[in-house]
Amino acid sequence: MPTIAVLGASSNRNKFGNKCVRAYAQAGYQVFPINPTENEIEGFPAFAKLADVPQSLDRISVYLPPPVTLDYLEEIEAAKAGEVWLNPGAYDTKVLEKARSLGIPIRPGCSIVDIGLSPAMFGA
Repeated sequence: MPTIAVLGASSNRNKFGNKCVRAYAQAGYQVFPINPTENEIEGFPAFAKLADVPQSLDRISVYLPPPVTLDYLEEIEAAKAGEVWLNPGAYDTKVLEKARSLGIPIRPGCSIVDIGLSPAMFGA
């Protein structure tokens, strides 16, 4: 089963960080929500940080504002995921430059669309 961590996962069903959790679960992924203030999101245990995830990750999908994403890049790099999706609103030029300098395999774009689903399918 492929794995994904959703950095910026939310229990608010209107937020894309929640829609991503639901979309990847529907697509058959083992989902690891990352949110330091939540215990559980959509029935999945939430983790405070990427380093707490108990196994390797195929993907990381980021739903954080660019300044926060920038602060997480070292943690993202340390996770050694196969792909890191920087969703719209999660990156700017500084984030892209630093991520590339760290060798992170970034994919700017919507990770939900990449698995053939639409975020609109996961309304609140």
